[in-house]
Amino acid sequence: MSPEISVIIPTHNRVSMVVEAVESVLAQNMTNFELIVINDGSTDETEERLSAYGSRLKNYQQENAGVSAARNRGIKFSTAPLIAFLDSDDLWLPSKLQVQHKYMTENPEIHICQTEEIWWRNGRRVNPKKHHQKPAGDIFQRSLELCLVSPSAVMMRRELLEKVGYFDEELPMAEDYDLWLRVAVDYPVVLLPEPLVIKRGGHPDQLSARKGIDRYRIEALEKLLN
Repeated sequence: MSPEISVIIPTHNRVSMVVEAVESVLAQNMTNFELIVINDGSTDETEERLSAYGSRLKNYQQENAGVSAARNRGIKFSTAPLIAFLDSDDLWLPSKLQVQHKYMTENPEIHICQTEEIWWRNGRRVNPKKHHQKPAGDIFQRSLELCLVSPSAVMMRRELLEKVGYFDEELPMAEDYDLWLRVAVDYPVVLLPEPLVIKRGGHPDQLSARKGIDRYRIEALEKLLN
């Protein structure tokens, strides 16, 4: 049976976290999916741990080229009409794929949806600030200020990626913001109210926490205007 969803996890030197992320995917209530992990040049024990899963996932290695290149390679290897991303430091609750798949199946005119999230920082649950609360539908105007879509919360149709393009491999940060801007210009982003993602932050290698990210968000906006 062909998979209905392709799940793509990029990872780099996060062996303990990526194993937990993989386990959260394999624990999904829905089982008709393929799991693709792109090991982006890890030098820790990531490859050894991923290999132990055998046929339960598709494990690809590449030289360290960044998260955009890793996600794009995963897209190219994927086969399903629906695509879901999971960052290797995040987790899914067991019904995540099932809930989104049901919605996308019942609403074929919708190209992308995301779920709410549970935020964890340094091992403690926190509430997102009001300006980080996700809007629904036409999110473009609010997206000009900050990124309001989380890769780990998204499910999207392959055809949408083919229309708007993949992740920009020239951007070392804000690569997801760049993609969501291109999406939000023409497509509504549906918000499903159930929190089905555990978004973990506060660790040193988190890209969104690095200084200078605003520079690349501005670059993404300039690209769109041009």
